[in-house]
Amino acid sequence: MSEIFPQAVIADKFVFLSGTPGINPSTGKLSESFEEQTRQAFLNIKTILEEAGSSLEKIVKTTVFMVAGNDFALLNKVYNEIFPANAPARSAPQVMPFPGGILVSVECIALLE
Repeated sequence: MSEIFPQAVIADKFVFLSGTPGINPSTGKLSESFEEQTRQAFLNIKTILEEAGSSLEKIVKTTVFMVAGNDFALLNKVYNEIFPANAPARSAPQVMPFPGGILVSVECIALLE
């Protein structure tokens, strides 16, 4: 029996997203660029949230797990593109390397209404 990890869980008026890497769903591949992986992670999050009945605008908190702690400038650049106004609260801890070349993984909490 294998464990299944859900992409998202809905609880009350919130949707909680599991860590979402920047894998391109069309190709199943990762870019080697932190910036491109981060941008793709947020595009993946957008899709998951919309399928759950929410949106990027309803995110209240993100946690961005980064392999390299010196990528804050690139993270801020992408974050400002995704959230040009009223950005959600954010934590961005540096973590041990992920498998398979993943440089970033983003989890979030969003409102459903």
